[in-house]
Amino acid sequence: MLAALVTILMTQGSASTPVGGQGTVSAKPVPVSNFIRAETAKKCGKGRWIMVAMHVRLSAIAAIGLSLSSAAPTYGQSYPDRTIKIVVPYPAGGPTDVMARLIAQRLSASFGQAVIVDNRPGAGGTIGTKVVASARPDGYTLQLANLGALVISPALYKTVDYDPLKSFTPVAIAGISSFALVATPTVPVKTVPELIAYAKAHPGKLNHGAALSASPHLLGELFKVRSSTDILFVPYKGTAPAITDLIGGQIQLAFEAKSALLPLIQQGKLRALAVTSETRWPELPDVPTMSETGFADLTSSFWQGVVAPAGTSAIVVSKLNAAINEGVKSSEMQASFAKLGLETKTGSPEEFGAIIASDIPKWAEIVRITGAKPE
Repeated sequence: MLAALVTILMTQGSASTPVGGQGTVSAKPVPVSNFIRAETAKKCGKGRWIMVAMHVRLSAIAAIGLSLSSAAPTYGQSYPDRTIKIVVPYPAGGPTDVMARLIAQRLSASFGQAVIVDNRPGAGGTIGTKVVASARPDGYTLQLANLGALVISPALYKTVDYDPLKSFTPVAIAGISSFALVATPTVPVKTVPELIAYAKAHPGKLNHGAALSASPHLLGELFKVRSSTDILFVPYKGTAPAITDLIGGQIQLAFEAKSALLPLIQQGKLRALAVTSETRWPELPDVPTMSETGFADLTSSFWQGVVAPAGTSAIVVSKLNAAINEGVKSSEMQASFAKLGLETKTGSPEEFGAIIASDIPKWAEIVRITGAKPE
């Protein structure tokens, strides 16, 4: 029915006319609207055919709208009926990649469809994120997004070809964690005030290290600004080499994630001075938060969650959100996340979107204050 109505309204008819017994040739196509006009004019008289023709068109358009609206839910209700791809904008083997594979396993079990992980690393996570931003919004291309690629990189890079709010549809937050400010045992400090006093007494003698342009880098630079201390920054290509040099004494300070630092703190290889979470870590109840030490604007957490291209069906988003939330609540997933230093977290797409939106101005301001550059 829909096809027939579109043909009548949007195409021209054709007729075949006999030519002197030598077969037929196609006559000049005549718009269907001409037939409507001619027939109406005969019955209604001159001047009234326009209104009748308009009524015919409006009735057909209304029928098309009803057909489309009745077809739309069918698409979302049948989702998914083929392989889903989760893009990870970082190399394989890292925490984000491991988390994406855990979520992929749960989605596959829930939907009965294959769910694969596609690593697209590079340029601070912007390469893989752009792939998702430009993908079809059909629910078959998703991203395991985090604070770095979705919020910090757009603030650091001049052009990233995507907007963290306009280019994506939030699906579900899955995990959250925080950082700690640590020092090597060779630095004679045990608290943040002692660190500030020591750094001011020895300007330029201490240094902190982190992966360039990552959130630990920016937190370290913000601490320097807020504490008015002269601490040098040493850039690294990733967290692992920074931690290696920290343990080896080549650098003395670092802000790093719980997953990387907690075992080393518990082993006595590093000394925790403060944590960036809103509350103290259960594993380190005697270590204060940055807010407790007088640096409330260094309260920071980083999240991991799933996003889809903007325009993805609400039905599809709802199905994905329910499946991810269910998986994250399982004891198996919670145990796996704990090994990554992550706390499982559930919520609605709207709640996840609010978290992303609140982080954008915060980190843009940190980039502005610190003057951090992506190279």
